[in-house]
Amino acid sequence: MDIDSKEEDGFRVLLKQGAEARVFESTFMGRRSIIKERFSKKYRHPTLDSKLTLKRLNAEARCMTKARRLGVATPALYAVDPLLHTLTFEYIEGPSVKDVLLDFGLTGVVEERINDIAGQIGNAIGKLHDGGLVHGDLTTSNMLLQSSTNNLVLIDFGLSFTSTLSEDKAVDLYVLERALISMHSSCGNVMDRILVAYRKSSKQWCATLNKLAQVLRSWLPTA
Repeated sequence: MDIDSKEEDGFRVLLKQGAEARVFESTFMGRRSIIKERFSKKYRHPTLDSKLTLKRLNAEARCMTKARRLGVATPALYAVDPLLHTLTFEYIEGPSVKDVLLDFGLTGVVEERINDIAGQIGNAIGKLHDGGLVHGDLTTSNMLLQSSTNNLVLIDFGLSFTSTLSEDKAVDLYVLERALISMHSSCGNVMDRILVAYRKSSKQWCATLNKLAQVLRSWLPTA
C-alpha cells in the first residue's frame, strides 16, 4: 500500500487522507487490516450528511463484494460500521502498479513483467464490466500487486457503481488511459496492452471500445 504519511491515532496509523475519507492501518481480530473512514462534511445538514455518508459506505461495500463474486481480486471485507462510517478490510502486502511503473520509468521496462501486469489489468476490468460494474477511479494507485503471488488486486471502490451502459464503461477506460499518459508515458503505450487483454476478457468489448473511440474524439482539443 502507498503510505503518504503516518500518524498515530490510538490503535490506528493514518496512511492517507483524501477529500472523502481517511485510510488507516490497524488490526482486526489479530489480522493486519485497513480501515477506511468516511468523515462528515460540515457544510451539509447533519441528518442529510449522515444519510449520504452511510449510503456511500454501503454502496462501496456492495461494489467491492460484487467485484469478488465476479472473479476480480479485491481485499476481503471484514466489517462495516454504520455508526463510525468505516469499512475494515484485508491489508494487501505489495506495491501499487503506480510504483512499479514509475520504477520502470527510471530503470527501464521489463517487457515480461509489464505484459503480465497489463494483461491482469485488462482481464480484471473486462470481468467488472461484463458483470455490470464500473470502478469509477481506475488509476494505477488503486491497483496493487500482491507480493506473495504477484497477482493484481483492485482497491478503492468508493466511486464504483452498477451500470450496463457502454458509455459508462468507456469512461472507466478513458480515466485509466489519462492516468497512464500523465504518469507513465515513459513505459510506452501500456493502454494498448491492457486493451488486448480486455478484448479477450470481455464479451461486450466491441460496444465499449466503440464508445471509447467516441469519447476520445469528443474530448480532443479543437484547433
